[in-house]
Amino acid sequence: MPDEVPLVTLDKVSKQFGDVHALDGVTTTIDRHTSTALIGGNGAGKTTLLRILAGVYRPSEGSATFADGDLTLHRRRIGVMTESTGLHLRLTAWENIRFHARLFGIDDGLARSRSESLALRLGLGAALDRRTEGFSRGMRQKTALIRSLVHEPELLLLDEPTAGLDITSARAVRALIESLVEDGRGVVWSTHDLTAATICDRAMVMHNGHLVADGQVGQLLVDHDADGLEALYLRLTKEATREFKAGMEVLP
Repeated sequence: MPDEVPLVTLDKVSKQFGDVHALDGVTTTIDRHTSTALIGGNGAGKTTLLRILAGVYRPSEGSATFADGDLTLHRRRIGVMTESTGLHLRLTAWENIRFHARLFGIDDGLARSRSESLALRLGLGAALDRRTEGFSRGMRQKTALIRSLVHEPELLLLDEPTAGLDITSARAVRALIESLVEDGRGVVWSTHDLTAATICDRAMVMHNGHLVADGQVGQLLVDHDADGLEALYLRLTKEATREFKAGMEVLP
């Protein structure tokens, strides 16, 4: 597909769970060659939005489309890394990755070659054939990231990809993400780490189910007279999140 065609288009997307409005009228696009920081407090709607983008949820209202069709029909072109990783701890890192690759129809030899290349870039090469049960949190994060990339997705959705990583490993992950963007992938990075988010050229700020800001980071800072992403976030989300309010209501 041409680079000017958005990878994903969301048009007035809302998602409800009973009486809870997790998303309310979100309209945006995700483009190739772009890294996007998805920022918001707990309960802001970030996870629901990621699941819409991944094709796991269908909108209650509005539409979510991939570049050339319904989003839920193109999940093979999307890579997802969740914060919990969901690894089978009795399997090696490679066995976890291979299981995922086979679901996408990737030949074992090709999957192994791609895995070894990514593992070397992330400093995990010597541990590919070790059981993940004894892995540190950071090693599990790296394994999950490789697993999400082994089928070479066009859109990569990341939930706190640098959580639990040391400085060197976090830097390696950021460098890998930057190279993926240069290669034409679209990356959406959900994070509470606003320092890490500064590598992204675009930011989407969620608050209480609404997309309250969406644009190039530099322009957003100028438009809102903010000296950084933290100041921008605080300026746009003065009202407490629903989750925070609910916690306050149980106090005497």
